[in-house]
Amino acid sequence: MWDNLLYAVVYLGVGIGLLILAAFVVDLLTPGRLVSHVSESYSSALVLAAALIGQGLVIFTAIWTNASSGFGDALGWTVAFGLLGVVLTAVAFLVVDLLTPGKLGTILARPGPVQPVAIVTAAAHLAVAGIVVASIA
Repeated sequence: MWDNLLYAVVYLGVGIGLLILAAFVVDLLTPGRLVSHVSESYSSALVLAAALIGQGLVIFTAIWTNASSGFGDALGWTVAFGLLGVVLTAVAFLVVDLLTPGKLGTILARPGPVQPVAIVTAAAHLAVAGIVVASIA
């Protein structure tokens, strides 16, 4: 029982680390500090929320489907798929940026209502997460 509790704490630490990494990557792709944009831009908040939800789903699925293979292997797969999710989320962001007019990071940083391209970017983040989740399961 104590082992399971320890495993949960380690998974939580790794999961939080991967979520922070995902937020950091989205932060790198937007101008300025993302945190300051989130407090005034619904677009930034939506995109960050979608990235975190998607990453959380990847982490959850990696833990859930690999737990029976043993703690070390499951933790390794969680990190591997988590990093894959972060990289593919960045790629999705860059693809949306290439396919839409204007500079995506600048548009997302605008204060005010949600920009239509933010909805597309959020959808891309969740779609990428769904694809990674399907590849795990």
